[in-house]
Amino acid sequence: MNQYIQLAKSAVEKCIKEGEVIEIPQNLPAKFTHKRAGVFVTIENNNQLRGCIGTYLPTTKNIAQELIRNAIAAATEDSRFDPITKEELAHLSYTVYILNPPEEIKDISELNPKKYGVLVKSGLKSGLLLPNLEGVENVDQQISIACQKAGIDPTKEKILIYKFTVEKHQ
Repeated sequence: MNQYIQLAKSAVEKCIKEGEVIEIPQNLPAKFTHKRAGVFVTIENNNQLRGCIGTYLPTTKNIAQELIRNAIAAATEDSRFDPITKEELAHLSYTVYILNPPEEIKDISELNPKKYGVLVKSGLKSGLLLPNLEGVENVDQQISIACQKAGIDPTKEKILIYKFTVEKHQ
């Protein structure tokens, strides 16, 4: 199993079974403990979304901490779902996205929903959509969904748009 997925799975299982946060394993490659990045964790149960939470910029000292924190949050704090139960643990699958820093775009022609995620901002509101999501076919749809997630009305509010790439692990 991919080390990113194993870390997410271990973090969720320890939290759900024991109510504790795992320690960072000692055997992880340096990129987990010496690099910082935003991380999103998506959890599915039999191909049905059960949680997705993340950060587009790093908020902790390394990728391992960011991944552990966001995996637990995806399992327990996604407001769209009830927290994951012990009974579900055997049926879960995980996807981990390591985000590259967002870059502001000058023109929407720079976007491609299959290649780039999108971050929209207006004042204090922001919404993010990961790249290459099923059902997101074009740039207008991608921006519209990100704006909806943020509660932004792009016809009435000035928005800044950023693109980013991800390293995806399944």
